[in-house]
Amino acid sequence: MAADTLDAQDFGHLRRCIALAAEALEAGDAPFGSVLVDQAGAVLKEERNEIATKNDATRHPEFELARWAAAHLTPAQRTTATVYTSGEHCPMCSAAHAWVGLGRIVYVASAAQLGEWQRSWGVPSSGVAYLPVQQVAPGIKVVGPVPKLEQQIKALHEQSAALSRQ
Repeated sequence: MAADTLDAQDFGHLRRCIALAAEALEAGDAPFGSVLVDQAGAVLKEERNEIATKNDATRHPEFELARWAAAHLTPAQRTTATVYTSGEHCPMCSAAHAWVGLGRIVYVASAAQLGEWQRSWGVPSSGVAYLPVQQVAPGIKVVGPVPKLEQQIKALHEQSAALSRQ
């Protein structure tokens, strides 16, 4: 499904992800936020990046949502759930998403975009490849990037890069 088929509810969830990413940045973390939504569109759980504040490089919001879903949802509920996120899942999060059997992913900016932005701002490499979700988990339905919202998340990442240079 293309980003141009997203409806108002989808955009509302993506805007919440951007707000969570802003909260993460305010707390001293990289700007990533994600929302887990059930088949009816109800928000089940929200998470934001907590890598720096928890001193744990695995505290990605997408990974936390996968852990939560595995503990709280049935396999049938997981397959019909959607993870909305400010940025495309990294390889770790893509694998966790697939392993717990979550449904589609809708993201604002792609991993390739993030990598390109960070290189242009002189951000050092994390040492992890910027792979598309479907290269890690080919069975996952993915929607993104969403051009209408890209500039908002790009601005947060640019602010994060500027803060890291201080």
